[in-house]
Amino acid sequence: MNNTYKIAFGLFLLLVVSLAWLESSEPEKINWNSSYTAQDKIPLGAYVFYETWNNKSDDSIKQINIPPYEYLNKEPEKGTYFFLNNYIDFDDNELDDLLDWVSQGNDLFISAYSFGEKLSDTLNIEISTYIASENFHSRPSLNFVNPALKFEQALEFDQDLLATYFSEIDTLNDVILGTASFGTKKKEKKINFIKRDFGEGKIYLHSTPQALSNYFLLKDKNYRYSEALLAYLANDNILWDAYYKSGKGFFTSPLYILLNNRALKWAYYFVIIAAILFILFEGKRKQRAIPVVEPPQNRSFEFSQTISQLYLEQKKYHELGLKKISMFMENIRNKYRLDPSNINENFYRDLSRKSENNIEDTKRLFEIIFNFQKKHEYDKDRFFELSRSINTFKKQDGKSGSEPK
Repeated sequence: MNNTYKIAFGLFLLLVVSLAWLESSEPEKINWNSSYTAQDKIPLGAYVFYETWNNKSDDSIKQINIPPYEYLNKEPEKGTYFFLNNYIDFDDNELDDLLDWVSQGNDLFISAYSFGEKLSDTLNIEISTYIASENFHSRPSLNFVNPALKFEQALEFDQDLLATYFSEIDTLNDVILGTASFGTKKKEKKINFIKRDFGEGKIYLHSTPQALSNYFLLKDKNYRYSEALLAYLANDNILWDAYYKSGKGFFTSPLYILLNNRALKWAYYFVIIAAILFILFEGKRKQRAIPVVEPPQNRSFEFSQTISQLYLEQKKYHELGLKKISMFMENIRNKYRLDPSNINENFYRDLSRKSENNIEDTKRLFEIIFNFQKKHEYDKDRFFELSRSINTFKKQDGKSGSEPK
C-alpha cells in the first residue's frame, strides 16, 4: 500500500470516528410514535397505565392477543373489553359480534382518535379534529362532568398531538362523561368522553387516548385522571386488547436489544465497519495466487508427423503417397473452390490462375499424380518425386508472378 492510499485510509477512518462520536454524543431524541402497548415505555406507550391498573386494582386483567372476531367466536368471558390505540376500525362481522356480546350484559371501552366508520354510523356519532386558530396549539385540558370526579382545575396535556372530540352525538341516548377544553386565552370546551347503554351492556367512547399514555400519567398528579376514568368500569373482569395496537407487542428480531441501546448500537456498527475494512485490505493481501491454465494446444501437426514416420519406417510408400494426394485434393477443394473429381482443361486453367502457377507445371504435377496412382509397387523414388512436386506447387503459390498461358 503506497503513501497515498495510507493517507486516504487514515482520513476515511478519522471521518468515520468523528461521525460516530458526534452521533453518540448527541442527546437522544424522544420517540413520539404512537404505541399504546402494555410493554412500551416510550411517551405514548401504556406501560404505566397498564401496570398501575393491574397492581393497584382488584380487577382481573387478561390480555387478548387475537382479533376480537376470533376471540368472541370461541367461548368469550363476561367482562369489559378494553381497547386503547390511536385508531380502532372493526369490520362488519367483527362489529356485529362485538355489539351482540355487549348487549348480553358486557361493557365495551374504546379510547382512540377514530372509531371507524361502521361503529360511528351505528351509534350515530361524528368525530372532528380541533384546529387551533391561535398559536396552532392543540393541547387539551381534560376534566369530567360528574361533580364527584370533576377536578378543580383541568389537567392539561402539554404536547401538540392530534386533538379529536365528538362534534355530534345522539343526545337522546348518549351521556356526556368528560370534556376537553382547547385554546389558551378563550377556552373552547368539547366533548371527549361519552357513554351509551346498549342492550343490557354499556359502551364507553373516549377520544383522547394520549391521556392514558406514560407521558401524561407520570407528570405531576395527572394519574388522577386515569383513576377517575376507571371508576366508570365497575366490572371486575377486564379483557385488555393487545391485538389492535400501533406498536409491537413483542419483537422477533434479535437485533432489537442492540439497536435500542445507543452504546451497543454503535459498537455493532463499528464491528460491521471493521469487518468490511478487514475484507477489503487484509483479504486482498493474503489472497491465494490463481494458477495460470494454459489453453489446449493443437497437436495435429505432431500427430501427422508421427503417422508419416510410421509409414516410412514400414516402407508403405504407396499408401503414404495416396494420403498425400488425398490431402492435396482436399486443399484444392477448400482453398480454390475447385472440384478435383472433374479434371479437364478448364480445371487446369482455373487452378493455375488461382494458384499463380504455370499451366504446364500444373499439368505436369497431375501427370505425376496419375502415374503414381496407377502404380502399386513400393517405389521410394516415385514417392519422393510426388512429394517434391506437390510441395513445390504449394510453395510456388502466389510467388511466380507469371501469367498463365
